Amino acid sequence: MIDTVVLDVGETILHDDRYWASWADWLGVSRHTLSALVGAVVAQGMDNAEAVRLLRPGLDIAAEYRAREAAGRGEHLDETDLYDDVRPALGALRRAGVRVVIAGNQTVRAGELLRALKLPADLVVTSGEWGVAKPQPEFFQRVIDVAEAPAGRTLYVGDHPANDSIPAKAAGLRTAHLRRGPWGNLWADAPETIAAAEWRIDGLMDLISIVR
Repeated sequence: MIDTVVLDVGETILHDDRYWASWADWLGVSRHTLSALVGAVVAQGMDNAEAVRLLRPGLDIAAEYRAREAAGRGEHLDETDLYDDVRPALGALRRAGVRVVIAGNQTVRAGELLRALKLPADLVVTSGEWGVAKPQPEFFQRVIDVAEAPAGRTLYVGDHPANDSIPAKAAGLRTAHLRRGPWGNLWADAPETIAAAEWRIDGLMDLISIVR
């Protein structure tokens, strides 16, 4: 039985298109170039921020983030950034009596913007607010702390095996790999994904049958 479902953010509930497009526009490079570099560095096992550093070697990303905010070109989220199945699936989970938590690798500001969307979730929290990020074990301990259910009755859902399914399983959580976005599709059939994910799903509505 699953009492709590915890969902990743980027490419699980949100499209990442706006995030990377806004960085490309700020840096004055083509969106395609930055998007391709993000794919290349992540496929090589590096942090996606390395794509920005390839374009601007030595760039202080934190300082640049603050400069964007000061210029009125910081993070922004609205309803169009959500995948279409997010509200229906989360609402159905809550009606089924399941606690819904959203927890991913995002900034403090992203947490504020996500909560402003009034999603059907019991808790929305980000790594920036916790001060610890995936795939660190401490992040998944925080997930267990807020799940209000034993790890074995908590399902973590995400698209990136190395950040989601693999460390979540190591923490004792149940796991579902979502075939969505570049990483979800790239590694959908990889042996490590198959080994770590108890369920492999194509959309969030598939969660309803799992919790039942």
